[in-house]
Amino acid sequence: MKSLSLLVLLVVSFARPAPARKGLFRLGMVDDFSWENCDGEHDPVLITSLEVKPIPINVPGKVTIGLETKTAVPLTSPLKVVVTLEKEVAPGFWLLIPCIKNIGSCTYRDICETIDSFIPAGEPCPEPLHTYGLPCHCPFKTGTYSLPKTTFEIPPVKLPPSLGSGNYRTQIILSNNNTRLGCFKIQVSLKEK
Repeated sequence: MKSLSLLVLLVVSFARPAPARKGLFRLGMVDDFSWENCDGEHDPVLITSLEVKPIPINVPGKVTIGLETKTAVPLTSPLKVVVTLEKEVAPGFWLLIPCIKNIGSCTYRDICETIDSFIPAGEPCPEPLHTYGLPCHCPFKTGTYSLPKTTFEIPPVKLPPSLGSGNYRTQIILSNNNTRLGCFKIQVSLKEK
């Protein structure tokens, strides 16, 4: 369940590029779904395209994701990920969601170790990664990684009342030994059934 929640948070929170903005997040109403690479796409790890349907994302429900990323450097351990997650509680007013049970504004010291805890070394990568020849363990070589449009089932998840339907925004920073490798800003609407 944790791996699905992490996957949903880190992957399905992308869709169409948003206009460039200053600061961590823009203020005001959230688009149904938007994303952007931070810093004018100067980082070595970038999202080059992403589609997510339907919007808002229904929990539980089905979501279809198409994603392409590229990395100009090998991604090796320790691969730190810092997630800052906020929920809009009133128009233009955002509340920081703390890290609870690895969900929310969390720091993952080494995402490579986190991945290994869900998919032990030596086991084949889960679907659809296996079908499309995508790796699921560090190190990740330089190059382009593409996930064609694929439908995932989001199972019923008991969310705390503060994490139900609504507008969310997040920033994800990927780094290795204090060198930033990638940064993504995301805005998404979720609907809990």
